[in-house]
Amino acid sequence: MNLRRIGKTLLATAVFLAALWTGQVRGQLNKDYFFYVGRNFLIDSKYRDAIETLNILLKADSNAHEGYFLRGVAKYNLDDLLGAEQDFSTAIRKNPVYTLAYHYRAITRSRLGNYDDALNDFREAIDLRPDLPGPYYSRGVTYLLSQQFDKAIADFDEFIKFEPKVADAYINKGTSYLFLKDTVKAFECYEQAIRTNRLGPEGYNRRGGLYLSREEYDSALADFNRAIECDTTHVLSYFNRAIVYANTHQPVRAIEDFSKVIGLDSTLSIAYFNRAILRSQIGDYNTALRDYDRVAELNPNNVLVYYNRANLNAQLGFYDAAIRDYSEAIDLYPDFANAYLSRSALRYMKRDIDGAQEDKRIADQKIAEYRSKLTDSTFSIYADTSRQFNRLLSFDPDFGNREFEGVSGTQQTDITLLPLFRFMVMEPDSVPSTDPYRYFNTQVDEFIRSTGMANLRLTNRPCDLPNDSLFVMDKRAALLTEENPRSWNAHFARGVTQSLIRQYTSAIGYYTNAIGEDPSNPFLYINRSTTQSEMTDFISSIDNSYHKITIDSDPVNRLKNTGTRTYNYDEAIFDLNKAAKLFPDFAHIYYNRANLYCLSGDMPRALEDYTRAIELYPYFAEAYYNRGLVQIYLKDTRKGCLDISKAGELGITEAYDVLKRYGSNLK
Repeated sequence: MNLRRIGKTLLATAVFLAALWTGQVRGQLNKDYFFYVGRNFLIDSKYRDAIETLNILLKADSNAHEGYFLRGVAKYNLDDLLGAEQDFSTAIRKNPVYTLAYHYRAITRSRLGNYDDALNDFREAIDLRPDLPGPYYSRGVTYLLSQQFDKAIADFDEFIKFEPKVADAYINKGTSYLFLKDTVKAFECYEQAIRTNRLGPEGYNRRGGLYLSREEYDSALADFNRAIECDTTHVLSYFNRAIVYANTHQPVRAIEDFSKVIGLDSTLSIAYFNRAILRSQIGDYNTALRDYDRVAELNPNNVLVYYNRANLNAQLGFYDAAIRDYSEAIDLYPDFANAYLSRSALRYMKRDIDGAQEDKRIADQKIAEYRSKLTDSTFSIYADTSRQFNRLLSFDPDFGNREFEGVSGTQQTDITLLPLFRFMVMEPDSVPSTDPYRYFNTQVDEFIRSTGMANLRLTNRPCDLPNDSLFVMDKRAALLTEENPRSWNAHFARGVTQSLIRQYTSAIGYYTNAIGEDPSNPFLYINRSTTQSEMTDFISSIDNSYHKITIDSDPVNRLKNTGTRTYNYDEAIFDLNKAAKLFPDFAHIYYNRANLYCLSGDMPRALEDYTRAIELYPYFAEAYYNRGLVQIYLKDTRKGCLDISKAGELGITEAYDVLKRYGSNLK
């Protein structure tokens, strides 16, 4: 069971109460309008729209504590926990007796693992409104998560006095008893949950789990069947029923249920793992191998994946593949005696006598150490050659195999930067922007007017004009340069069109001509720098023998250096240095240069430039986002997520995917 889901499920229910709350914003009519529109977006689960609308309200009235509260609710539902905590804290500063803000900040802090501060917030909420049932339930969940089970039971009892027909309260109370080893009272609580809500699957699942632990398989099967009848999409019901089938010697039915689990959640690696074991047991070796391959993709740092796959490869006669897998298991866990012994046997078969003898020597050493430390259960995991590693594992959505819990690594993740800014022609906007944080600069506006190019704008989005239109524009620009060979405007226009049709060398030449005619124009250097960077990225994308990259619509959209070779962005950086001297207060120069420093592997200088860009333009969403990614890359996850949160607040939709991945692991 993943206890952290209890806290998340709790607030997912509570936000509807928040959205229906009818607090008033005092002031002008337009403030009321934005408040109610934002609240209605919450009701409709349109959280990003709610944030955009509430931003407008808060820009107009920075003291609207209800606005901060509702924006915090929206951020929470987008997994932006740090951003939600900040907004709830602001709401409390604006209104120190705001009970709901204390309540929901407590829930958020509980999700973040900050149980002490969460409990203090619950205490404040209950002191302010002891007649509200919600804080007792939420505090009970926090006590449960922090393993204070007696206190959790007391709070669930208090909640039940107010709300006796909420089945989840009995389920959580039963789980608390279960951790106290009181299975009788746990069973009673689960029974009460079923009586309270006979159409909910969770009560049957929990009671079925107790039957399963007692090996009362018929009763467990009946409960899991009933849970599936209540909810045919409930993953845990199928998973648990598969375990029952496996324990009652019905492997085909177990495999069918694990397949249903995978159909509902194709990323659940433990289901593939268990299905692979069962397929191996019935002789379906090739499909079992495919399942292990999938597990290795989803969970590459779990030793059992490689160990079990190695055993299967060895059984099928794929000795080289088996040796590679045993080696992978040993690399992950150097004390794994079983893997040394198995690899030793295969090396003997491959006539690698020295390697086989060395593996046997190491294995014997590990076993001897194990026998001298029989009371050390941690060491016995790796060195006990009598252990069996082909049993089914119980449900854990993170597949943190409990036998190796605490020592498995984390998968490295590629980081993708938002791209460089440049001046580019785009389709005209059909809908006027109402973004209160939009960037305005008179020097930029004057430059765009002076080019004479229709629909030229400063953007980091890819061009949205069709190729046919681009080629027509390029022909017109070519004629213009022939007619006006000394005009920087003409050469600049041709540079833009040539870069858009990926004629990078030619585009750089035209930008160079434009600079020759107007060397004090900083914007010409910016576009030449961007085109030089694009050309470098294009070269790197086809140089696969040295450098692997993530292919994207814009090759600059990456921060990844998996090879040993780095590419030279010096010329592009040089142009930005020149632009910075000519226009030192233009934030986008520093943003672009920071991106190039990232791609060059110079993260400290990148952080400095992103910070400078934000100082010059405090609403620079892309700079917050990219700085956050670099901080996460440098393992400063908390600071990184705060920046990503700010980027999401300012309209970067990609931010919430990053927060979903990293924002819940900030313990």
